[in-house]
Amino acid sequence: MTAPPRTPRIAWGLTGSGHYLRECLELAERLPAVDLFLTRAAAEVLHMYGIPVKSLQSRLRVFRDTTASAAPVGLFYKGVYDRLVIAPATSNTVAKMVQGISDTLVTNIYAQAGKCRVPSVVFACDSEPAMETEAPGGTVPVYPRRIDLENTGRLAGFEHTRVVTRFEELAGVLLGETACPDTSCS
Repeated sequence: MTAPPRTPRIAWGLTGSGHYLRECLELAERLPAVDLFLTRAAAEVLHMYGIPVKSLQSRLRVFRDTTASAAPVGLFYKGVYDRLVIAPATSNTVAKMVQGISDTLVTNIYAQAGKCRVPSVVFACDSEPAMETEAPGGTVPVYPRRIDLENTGRLAGFEHTRVVTRFEELAGVLLGETACPDTSCS
């Protein structure tokens, strides 16, 4: 007797960004089998935006950045996840991923996903020289630095990584097509 097919799971990393945060969470909830991975900054930002972590825990499995070893990363080695989504991704997180720094839960799962050849989709917040973004008090203009834009470009060249720069593009990738149509994802 063969085992029933496993439902593909998505690991979804949240960082400390409010850029399309509500929309990203709504999108995550529309997908089957999503687990949230929250950095400490993400937990703080969720609170600032009036989104209680407990409300997310009632709908999704949530892992928080509470251990130095980031124990949940082991799930990637067990083949639990077919895809990693990091949305929204701060310039800080993007810079760390570009430099290979794994000191938060989300940067650690990105590193482990790459080592396990799990395709990643990263919704980089800082992608245009001038943008508008949602802040707790309303919409504000932001002007990403040249280094932020360069890091977004660098990350797009990483293997098994697809960088998206608009929410509509993220939704299209997750709802309408595969995250990585080929094996390189670059």
